[in-house]
Amino acid sequence: MYSYPNFSLEHQSTLRQLSEASFNNIRVVATDMDGTLTTRNKFSGRLLQALENLAAGGIKVLIVTGRSAGWMSALSHLMPIIGAIAENGGLFYPSGYDQPVTLTPIPDLEAHRRSLGLAFAELKQKFPQIQESADNRFRVTDWTFDVAGLSLDELKILNNLCQEMGWGFTYSNVQCHIKPQEQNKAVGLLEVLRGYLPEFSLEQVLTVGDSPNDESLFDPEYFSVSVGVANVRKYVNQLEHQPTYMTTAAEGEGFCELCDYILQSVEIQPKI
Repeated sequence: MYSYPNFSLEHQSTLRQLSEASFNNIRVVATDMDGTLTTRNKFSGRLLQALENLAAGGIKVLIVTGRSAGWMSALSHLMPIIGAIAENGGLFYPSGYDQPVTLTPIPDLEAHRRSLGLAFAELKQKFPQIQESADNRFRVTDWTFDVAGLSLDELKILNNLCQEMGWGFTYSNVQCHIKPQEQNKAVGLLEVLRGYLPEFSLEQVLTVGDSPNDESLFDPEYFSVSVGVANVRKYVNQLEHQPTYMTTAAEGEGFCELCDYILQSVEIQPKI
């Protein structure tokens, strides 16, 4: 079982530059979306071309995001990727398929949503300023509210309150998530890798992110090669598991920088 560290932990950054890395063995890139693929909340033309270039180079890309089922149902069809994991490991949308794969079993969806709503109402009694996220209506496994305006101390309190109610909690640069306790990106990704990409070892998987809800993707017990785009530095002392490497550029530009390094590694491999 994977668990998140206590929010009070602070760690010295040991991030290394991409120039120190070797990506010769990488065949799968599992990446966060907001703040990692996006630049100022948008996909750039350069980002879409970088994804096309990875596909042409034989590198498979999975998006692993906290965004809702509704969002990722569409994007899994529209982007040059092999699929998308939504809601921090809750569901998987393989590209080209209409129905998601449930990664977090929910026997009674109506009761589950009702319980999440009650948990949010309890938090709102103590933090009346929090606002339900606009995409919450498109969610299945978790419940979200906007992270804007919340301090680190307030996030610690929200985490503790959720734990007391039997829920997990995490947050990104966009949203806070009330979620099943064992649900996170690493658990969901590992299940997808076992079920849909069994031909690849974990050593062939590179994980990418930028914020606390990506922390499980940085866990070296599972993922030996991980990268944070430069804006991860904002959160790095809050993370027990830090990425192995960090890009020079932030957000989507940092991801494009990483793509260039990966493709250069692929190109210099000896042809058989």
